[in-house]
Amino acid sequence: MKRPGTRFRAAAAISAVVALALPLTGCTTLHTTAPSAARAQAAADVQARFGTVDCREVKCIALTFDAGPSEHSARLLDILKEKQVPATFFLLGKRHIEKYPELVKRMADEGHEVASHTWDHKILTRISPEQIREELQKPNDAIERLTGHKPTLMRPPQGRTNDTVNRISRELGLAEVLWSVTAKDYRTSDPKLIQKRVLQQSSRDGIILLHDLYPGTVPAVPGIIDALKKRGYVFVTVPQLLAPGKAKPGTVYRP
Repeated sequence: MKRPGTRFRAAAAISAVVALALPLTGCTTLHTTAPSAARAQAAADVQARFGTVDCREVKCIALTFDAGPSEHSARLLDILKEKQVPATFFLLGKRHIEKYPELVKRMADEGHEVASHTWDHKILTRISPEQIREELQKPNDAIERLTGHKPTLMRPPQGRTNDTVNRISRELGLAEVLWSVTAKDYRTSDPKLIQKRVLQQSSRDGIILLHDLYPGTVPAVPGIIDALKKRGYVFVTVPQLLAPGKAKPGTVYRP
């Protein structure tokens, strides 16, 4: 496999540490909410089913992708369409949403959840409240312009959040979504290894973290989907995973 070029290495450097850090770092009193808890907390009169899936009855898992769109995203969307699998995309603004607006539209048009991974991948716990707000507001505005829908979910870079990030997220109508499965696809270009890591960690209500900007990730996706379907999993978006509950602004979700 060819070594990635300079532009790819620059993008990789931004995202390579996404799954390395432990979430909820810094001075914080935040707690996380599991998808099962979100479902249990829903009011009794809420419609039980979200579309055709009820994750209280079936074994659900959510496939999520960070730091796109990228040059590989079109192929990924082709695979997801062929396999009839919905995903949740946590998109970066600078050099991503800006560069591939047509892919953002396509993600929304094909039924995927389009969410935010900030504008420029700044570590939110290391910047001022004003900068945090800008990092979250700019991708919200860009996604809404392209899709007609304001994002309700965001994933903080490196999974790092604190009380200030949480407060601003709540003010902007955003829930924070972490993960339970990581393939560390920033460390390998081997699709088989990526697939193996995902399958080893997957469990009911899991949230899988992948990055479609790395060359080995998209080729691993068909095998991941087929293997998990054989195990009885149903793929859903993050909002479907929480249903009949709804993502609450300021809540941090993690299986």
